[in-house]
Amino acid sequence: MELTVNLPDSLANEAKAAGLLTAEAIEKLLREAVRRKAVDELFETMDRMADANLPPMTMEEIQAEVDAVRQARRERARRS
Repeated sequence: MELTVNLPDSLANEAKAAGLLTAEAIEKLLREAVRRKAVDELFETMDRMADANLPPMTMEEIQAEVDAVRQARRERARRS
């Protein structure tokens, strides 16, 4: 896939000087951002669960939730 990004000249120059405009560097940055987003979503879900005053989950229930999040992530990646 080809992606075109418009950046302010100053940012583009800084990113280029830092070696961040290569395909490999951009891929790494995006993968890290995707992982951070997934972690943020997990913590947001945990916060909502804590606010709901639900009974504690068993390890099996926790694993089922983790599996569901991973499956959803794989499905989103497939659609991209």
